Amino acid sequence: MILYLHGFRSSPHSTKAMLLAQAMRERGLADQWLCPQLPASPATAMEQAMHLIRQAQQRGLHPERDLTVIGSSLGGYYATCLAEYWKCRAALLNPAVYAARDLATQVGEHLMYHSDAPFLFLPEHVDELAEMAVGKPAHPERYYLLAAKGDEVLDWREMVDWFSGSQMRILEGSDHGLSDFSQWLPEVLDFALGALPSDQARTSLS
Repeated sequence: MILYLHGFRSSPHSTKAMLLAQAMRERGLADQWLCPQLPASPATAMEQAMHLIRQAQQRGLHPERDLTVIGSSLGGYYATCLAEYWKCRAALLNPAVYAARDLATQVGEHLMYHSDAPFLFLPEHVDELAEMAVGKPAHPERYYLLAAKGDEVLDWREMVDWFSGSQMRILEGSDHGLSDFSQWLPEVLDFALGALPSDQARTSLS
């Protein structure tokens, strides 16, 4: 099963989420795809994700073997927290590493990216991000990192440092939203579905 967690102010209608959902349908795996709309509160977002995983467990899911969490930006921070808790795989797309620090500048009212709905990010939400922080991965081999040097929001060097030892692809350009994601989607999905060759180089540069 793949659980996709979108980024700050984003939604299941993001380009990356929709491309992955389409790819899962094409592989006949639509029933193995979950992509919830996450609330502004990080604590509530994590509770929602934990509930979905526990529901899947009741249907026979073994997270260590059967689950990959894919997270983009802030969703990558959530994905890391979940992967450390459940000991499952995680694929991270330009993930936030120091989320409380980076999101502290975003306190206030915003609009969602894919609608005109208001999005209110409160000071206590920054505290929630700090409280859920985990250390560097205990088992980096369970992680895949896709990071863009052209990310205009987050520092790719922090991502590479945090996920040292993980399988990763570092893009020379691109951007925070990974506008060229369709090029890398097959590689991300192969990792998420457990099909990545074990002898693949740990780091690839593009």
